[in-house]
Amino acid sequence: MRPYLRWVVRSRLPRLAFLTALGPGLISGFADNDAGGITTYSVVGAQFGYDLMWVVLASMLALAITQEVGARLGLATGQGFGGLIRQQYGVPRAAFAIGIMLLANLGDTVAEFAGIGAALAIFGVPIALSSALAALAILFLLSRANFRRIQFVFLAVGIGTSLAYAISAILAHPDWGSALSHTVVPHGSVTTLYLLAVMGTVGTTITPWGQAFIQSYAADKHLGPKDLPASRIDVAAGAFLTNLVAGFIVVACAATLWSHGQTAITTAADAARALGPLAGRFAELLFALGLLTASLLGLGTVPLTSAYAVTEAFGWEKGLDRSWRQAPAFYGLLAFFIGFSALFVLIPGLPLIAVMYLSQVFDGLLLPFILVFVMVMSRDRRLLGRLRSSLPVYVAGWVVTGLIAFLSIALVISQIAGAH
Repeated sequence: MRPYLRWVVRSRLPRLAFLTALGPGLISGFADNDAGGITTYSVVGAQFGYDLMWVVLASMLALAITQEVGARLGLATGQGFGGLIRQQYGVPRAAFAIGIMLLANLGDTVAEFAGIGAALAIFGVPIALSSALAALAILFLLSRANFRRIQFVFLAVGIGTSLAYAISAILAHPDWGSALSHTVVPHGSVTTLYLLAVMGTVGTTITPWGQAFIQSYAADKHLGPKDLPASRIDVAAGAFLTNLVAGFIVVACAATLWSHGQTAITTAADAARALGPLAGRFAELLFALGLLTASLLGLGTVPLTSAYAVTEAFGWEKGLDRSWRQAPAFYGLLAFFIGFSALFVLIPGLPLIAVMYLSQVFDGLLLPFILVFVMVMSRDRRLLGRLRSSLPVYVAGWVVTGLIAFLSIALVISQIAGAH
C-alpha cells in the first residue's frame, strides 16, 4: 500500500489533517474555471461538439501532475514561486520567470473583468459600473482577510459555480454515450482552429498563475512536509473537480448550440443560450450568475498570485496577514493589477468574449517557460529532501511540458502558414 493510502487508513485524525491542508489544490482548481475558462469551454463545445472531450481528460491528468510538483515545492521549502527561483537562480532569472507570468496574469485579470461585464450586461448594468464595483469589492475583501479565512469564501463560490454548470449539462439532455467515447478516444481533424481550441483548453486548465498560486498558498498557510498526504488528496480532488466541471460545460454547449448548428459565440447572450440549456430568461440568469461568480473567484486569485510572485522575487514584505503599512509594495501591486485591468476592459468596442477566449490561448503559449523552472527544481534532493518528485512523476512532468511546448510551436507555425 502506498504511503499516502496508509496515512488515510491509519491516521487517528485524518479529517483534521486534511482540513488543515485543505485549500491550495481545490481553490486553484475552482479558479481555473473562471471567466476565461467558461468561455473557452463554451466555444469548444459550440464549435467542435464532443470532439475535444479527450483534451479535458488529458488536461486533468496533466494538472494533477504539475500541481503536485508545485505543492511539494511549497511544502518542502516554505517559499513561494518567485522567492524560490530568486534563491536558486538569482534575480535576473527570477525577473524573467515572473515577467512571463505577469504577461499571462494581466490577460487573465482583464478576462475576469470582461466576464463580470458580460454577465451583468445581461441585466443592463454598464460595464464601467460593474468593473468599478468589482474592483472595490475584491480589494476590500483581500485587504480584510488572510488565506485561512478567505479560502472558505473561495471554496463556497467555487462549489456554487460548479453546481450551476453541472445542472446545466444534465438539463441539456446530451448524448452521454458519445461524450464518453470522445473522452477516451481523440476525435476531429487537426486544423488551425482545432489547435487553437486545444491550446485554449490546456491553457485554461494548467495556468502559469496556478503553478505559483498553489506554491505560495502552501507556504502562506505554513504547511510542511508532514502535510504531503493531505496535500496530495487536495490536489487530486482539485484536478478531478476542475475538469469534471469543464466537461459539463463542453457537454452542455455541445448538446445545445453545436447540435443545432449554432457554432458562433460572439456575445454574452450567445453564451447564455449555450450554458443555460433551458430556453428563455432562466437560461440567461443561469449563465449570468455562473459567469459572475466564476469571474469574481478568478479576480480574487490571479492578481493575488501576481502580487505574491513579484514581492517574493525581490524579497519585499508580503502577505494578507500584514497591513497596507507593513507591506506597501504587496498591496500596491495588488491594486495596480486590479485597477489596470478594470480600466483596460473599458476600451470602446472591446470584444469581451474574444478577450476571455484568447487570454487562455496566451496562457498556454507561455506555460512551458514556467513549467521548465518547476520541473528542474522538482528533483533537487538538496532542495526538497524526501519530498522531491519520484522518477515517474518527474518523467510525466517533462512529457507534459514537452507536449505543451510542441502545441505552442505547432500553433505558431499554423498561424504563420495561414497568413501567407
